[in-house]
Amino acid sequence: MMKDTSEGVSETCEILSSYYKKIIQLLGENPEREGLLKTPARVAKAMQFLTGGYNEDPGEILSSAMFREEGYKQMVIVKDIDFFSLCEHHMLPFFGKAHVAYIPNKYITGLSKIPRVVDVFARRLQIQERMTLEIKDCIQKTLNPLGVMVVIEAQHMCMQMRGVAKQNSFTTTSDFTGFFQQAKTREEFMNLIKK
Repeated sequence: MMKDTSEGVSETCEILSSYYKKIIQLLGENPEREGLLKTPARVAKAMQFLTGGYNEDPGEILSSAMFREEGYKQMVIVKDIDFFSLCEHHMLPFFGKAHVAYIPNKYITGLSKIPRVVDVFARRLQIQERMTLEIKDCIQKTLNPLGVMVVIEAQHMCMQMRGVAKQNSFTTTSDFTGFFQQAKTREEFMNLIKK
């Protein structure tokens, strides 16, 4: 992948634009038509934004705002984190909410850092299951808490727009470490995110 510099982004955008122009032609459209003239460049810029997570280090984001936890040993929950991602199988959107909790062990992080970590992993070609694991693993590795739990609820356009075409289906994934391996702790988290 090219370096994330304005020159590199511009060069990447130009290359992507040329490919999208060819794709439009292969689909049977005229890329020179007025409504499509700027479409290849727009799509290229959109794809660079939607996959910008490859250029960010989620561990650095968390560690940039790590503080001593001052004795707090209860759950820290950030829930209803909106995210948008692209499924790696069809490159169609999936989107929904992530709910993240951790139990501090010496360190906490700034609350805004948790949604930023979710965004970094969401802005890659993804599958929901892996995204759930990556968020959990990043928080566990960086903060070394007593436990982490991540629940993701999402709608997948690859299931709704094509294939099985089930418009009202949701997919839920979860993963956890440490204290969240205890059913009581998981149940407390699930009750808190439902409120």
